[in-house]
Formats: sequence, C-alpha cells, structure tokens
Amino acid sequence: MVRLPLTPEEIERGKRLGALLRLARGERSMLEVALVAGVSPETLRKIETGRVATPAFSTIAALAQALGLSLDDVWAQIAVPADQVTVAGV
Repeated sequence: MVRLPLTPEEIERGKRLGALLRLARGERSMLEVALVAGVSPETLRKIETGRVATPAFSTIAALAQALGLSLDDVWAQIAVPADQVTVAGV
C-alpha cells in the first residue's frame, strides 16, 4: 500500500498539534508524559517536533488524557492558525 504525501494543511496541523502538546506538557519531562500515555518518548518527541504530522487517533487520545486535555479542545486548537494556539488552564 502506497501512502499519499501529506498536504500542506496536514503538515501545518501536525505542527500545531506538536506545539499544543509541548505547551500543555509544561515543566513535565517527555519521559513522564510518555509513560503516563503509554507511548514511547521517541514517539512523543516526533509528534512534538512535527516529524509525525498525523499520529494515530489512539495516540492523540492517550496524550490528551495524560495532559488533562479534552479531545474537543485539542481539535479546536489544532484547527486554528499556530499564532492563536493556547491551552486552557495553563
């Protein structure tokens, strides 16, 4: 199966997701958040840096839960331009 290249919009959305997760993580280490979410620190690092622009839904859900974010909030934040990203309560 051949994977289609990501669109510029998907790449930008992935970067916004990474920025949101970094901001929500705050002072917590990548290792701590990754262990709580049940993902590898390498996976979290790739998502936060935008190298994985379209992570699996289950990965996003686990990270959101570990960071105390609702999926509705995550979607609302990544669907807007990067300069408007904020995290409620942070």
